[in-house]
Amino acid sequence: MNSKSKLWANPTSTSTSCSSSSSSSISSENDDSPFCSQRIPIPIVVSAFANSHRSLAVLSGHVGSVSCLALCGEFILSASQGKDIIVWQQPDLRLFAKFGQGEGSVKALATVGNKVFTAHQDSRIRVWKVSRSSENVFKLVDSLPTTKDYLGKFMKQSNYVQTRRHHKHLWIEHADSISCLTVYNGLIYSGSWDKTLKVWRLSDLKCLESVKAHDDAINGLVACKGVVYSASADGKIKAWGRKEGKGEHCLKGVLEGHKDVSFNAIVVSEDGKWVYGGGSDGFVMGWEGSGGSESWKLVSETKAHEMAVLCMCLMGEFLCSGSADKSIGIWRREPFGKLCKVGFIRGHEGPVKCLQASSSSRIGGGFLLYSGSLDKSVRVWWVPRYNNNDAEIFDTQNKSILPMLA
Repeated sequence: MNSKSKLWANPTSTSTSCSSSSSSSISSENDDSPFCSQRIPIPIVVSAFANSHRSLAVLSGHVGSVSCLALCGEFILSASQGKDIIVWQQPDLRLFAKFGQGEGSVKALATVGNKVFTAHQDSRIRVWKVSRSSENVFKLVDSLPTTKDYLGKFMKQSNYVQTRRHHKHLWIEHADSISCLTVYNGLIYSGSWDKTLKVWRLSDLKCLESVKAHDDAINGLVACKGVVYSASADGKIKAWGRKEGKGEHCLKGVLEGHKDVSFNAIVVSEDGKWVYGGGSDGFVMGWEGSGGSESWKLVSETKAHEMAVLCMCLMGEFLCSGSADKSIGIWRREPFGKLCKVGFIRGHEGPVKCLQASSSSRIGGGFLLYSGSLDKSVRVWWVPRYNNNDAEIFDTQNKSILPMLA
């Protein structure tokens, strides 16, 4: 069952999504500190809706469907299938910069320190350095696999692997689109439609390992507490770890989903105890980890959407899910891993492909939620801290509250 082309199919089909789970602040490094140059203003369409949720802004500017998001300090990065990456600056949410590279659309984003990693449909990972000392704020500095890595391996036939009939690649190369990235503990992990998980060293960008991880496309990656989780269209979430924190990765456990259902997204709680997977049948499934025993128990199955779950993110006790049905679900995580419905956010005109959340003390102690959609827009929402009795569906209708962010 290969489902990578069925991106937002009906509940019985499989679909592919990128769950990019790593986004960290861009830190200063000598003169390579966060951006400071003139911002480029663009029109921002703003709206908000009654009751509790608030729509702060609709950010337009992408030429293609928005595929992934990342938070970088005071900036929001959004990338699209049109190959462009846009940097939005808070609090006024203006377009700050635009960059991009590659022969394929951008599938995933990850940031660490003063570097941004972008994964592309052309099977390459590109590395961008953020520097205010150059007019080109985002400067392309490398791509993975690096030239040095190629030169060290291309001569030996033993470094080549069969990828398709009559096709061979170096084991350090992905043979299909790279769908997801995450950065953890000095390593970069990349998952691909070629069914492999590759491990790269952050310090020198060398490919250390290639794991034949799944029987179908890998759609999501997340790492926590020494365990890397991969979610796949084969209907499995696999947990990978290193013996005593060193050496090659080995399989620690398999979390099984519903039959003939693709897992499109995965999130893990900060303490590493709870794992949630979003499926093409609209369900969010939850597992409880058992600490050092390396076992996981299925504790919840929630019918979250009528169509496929394409993305998820966590903010404290809340889980947010984006779907092919164009809605965003807000769920409270209850004891023992159960999910309680809080409400739904509607406003996008296309499937919701990516989500990111950040806390905000400026407006009532809730949190900010960013959503990217196939309607080519990025929307910014304020989600309050709900009371236990709140469970409603809201639609965007009324005035802008953008001044509240100032």
